[in-house]
Amino acid sequence: MLSAIVLINVARGQVNETAQRLLEINGVSDVYSVTGEYDLVALVRVAQYDDLSTVVTTHMQKISSIEKTHTLMAFKCFSRADLQQAWDIGIE
Repeated sequence: MLSAIVLINVARGQVNETAQRLLEINGVSDVYSVTGEYDLVALVRVAQYDDLSTVVTTHMQKISSIEKTHTLMAFKCFSRADLQQAWDIGIE
């Protein structure tokens, strides 16, 4: 499974509507409204690189309220569960 983080700028007043439209796209698992330089952050999880291309350059591009995107490919996911498992190794 491939994961990507897409940072998104949207037209003024269109954050909620854009977030809902993004959630309708297969492969978009979560959408967060955020503060700072970007308006939304979309988490994308797909099986293949070609699927990521389809999500970002085909489906997202059809949403007219999206003005700009910046896509970050994830190498590895670190989570609290992973950290706990690492500490549990050899402790019994």
